Amino acid sequence: MSAASTGLDPARVARIDDWMVRNREGGRYSGSSLLIWRDGREAYFGCDGLRSVERALPYERDTIARIYSMTKPVTSAVLAMLMERGLVRLEDPVSAYIPEFAECRALIAGAERDDQTERAPAPTLAQCLTHSSGLTYSFNPGLAARIYEREKVDFGPRMGVLADMSARAAAQPLAFQPGSKWEYSIGIDIIGRVIEVVTGKPLDEVFREEVFAPLGMVDTAFSVPAGKLDRFADCYNKTEDNPLALLDPATDSSFAEAKVTMFSGGGGLVSTLDDYMRFGEMIRRGGELDGVRLLGRKTVEFMRRNFLPGDIASMGAESFMEMPMAGMGFGIGGGVLLDPAKARMPGSEGDFGWGGMASTYFWTDPVERLTVVYFTQLVPSSSYPSRVELKALVQGALAD
Repeated sequence: MSAASTGLDPARVARIDDWMVRNREGGRYSGSSLLIWRDGREAYFGCDGLRSVERALPYERDTIARIYSMTKPVTSAVLAMLMERGLVRLEDPVSAYIPEFAECRALIAGAERDDQTERAPAPTLAQCLTHSSGLTYSFNPGLAARIYEREKVDFGPRMGVLADMSARAAAQPLAFQPGSKWEYSIGIDIIGRVIEVVTGKPLDEVFREEVFAPLGMVDTAFSVPAGKLDRFADCYNKTEDNPLALLDPATDSSFAEAKVTMFSGGGGLVSTLDDYMRFGEMIRRGGELDGVRLLGRKTVEFMRRNFLPGDIASMGAESFMEMPMAGMGFGIGGGVLLDPAKARMPGSEGDFGWGGMASTYFWTDPVERLTVVYFTQLVPSSSYPSRVELKALVQGALAD
């Protein structure tokens, strides 16, 4: 399928190739890959560079990558399926499913010690989904994050099991009163545990039955089987001393199947370009792909609305990673572009998507009938403004 046949200008699409090469030659990334669909057809595919510098292996179309927080839209979609079946309500307190959240406390404003807390209601499912719950991450600034770090509240691949870690998270004070602020958090990991409680099944099994098998996502899972490790990319870390320090080699990865115990609904999946494109296209098409319907059209419209009272910046957050917060809202499982001018990021009102810690990114554009999936493997994703650059390149390539 040519770019021109899907309304992309071939000369401008070539700028995307140049950008990927510059990123590699300039030392940003070891390599990367990109897939664009428009009007339900492939408009562009490109790969550049190496998925493993040490082993001299190229990025390829079937390269498996850690998608980290691009897991969150999948988890959120599964919860929306349960909502459609009348099994959960977004205003339910999370304590209705995880009793350890029944007695929540939140740090008082300006707290300097763990014991400077006040009573707080249990966050709702909606607040967990939209990062307004008072939960946090250990890599965030602030006292609550330091407590998470000390108490090892971590949903990494080998950090025990989801039920136990969710209970440990419930034992820590909230960073703020639920609903009062926005802070990126483990909230969707907690939603993963809610899904397990409601279905009576482990999260990996639910995902296989409800999403991966119906959509034909054959390479997406919480771990990489031994037979697929040769396709798994190495993950790098930008440090002061080395812009491409090896962080998680595929040959000894924490995501290797035999090592994974935690099913992290907030960041545990690995996937391929084509697999994740099928999920993104399902969202763009209103819950259906190739005759398989996972969600109702109105449910997906509901998910893509802004659930915050204003943009993210209005709730105390100026930025997360390199994504703008002004002009950005948050829906069920992803960011929603409210105002491209305020966000200083090209796009259409209603763009919906999210990225991952290793600099991966996807978005769907209902106005331009577009889905884009971008893979590379560098932590942290704030290292370079690649997501904003990519959106400008793709928007600039649209000819009609």
